[in-house]
Amino acid sequence: MQIIIKNKNGEFKAILDDTLVARSFAAQLPIVLNLQDYANAEKYAKLKMPLDISNSPRGSDGKKGELSYFAPWQNFVIYYKDQSYYDGIVRLGEITDEDIAKVAIDGEIKIELVR
Repeated sequence: MQIIIKNKNGEFKAILDDTLVARSFAAQLPIVLNLQDYANAEKYAKLKMPLDISNSPRGSDGKKGELSYFAPWQNFVIYYKDQSYYDGIVRLGEITDEDIAKVAIDGEIKIELVR
C-alpha cells in the first residue's frame, strides 16, 4: 500500500509492507500526528489505538528511512538513523523519497493512503 506523508516541507511517498500490522496501521488513516525526537535517531508519536501485532516478529532493528511501530509504547516511528535490534520494534514499511531529513522533522504530519 502506498501512503503519502505530509509536513511543512512537502509531500513524501512511502510504501507499507503487506503485513497484518501494516494493514492495521492503514485502517487508522488518514491520521494527524505530532512527531518529536527520540535518541537522536527517530521521530515518534503515540497512536490513539494500538496496532495488531499478532504474527509479527518479537523485535527488529530500525533502518534509516523505515516506518515502524514500537508496540510497548504504542508509537509510530520514522527512523532517520539506524537503530540496533530492540524487542517491540515492528516494521511497517519504508519511505521511498530519498531525503529523509525533510520527512523526519519535529512537528505535525498527516499520513494518508494513496487510492
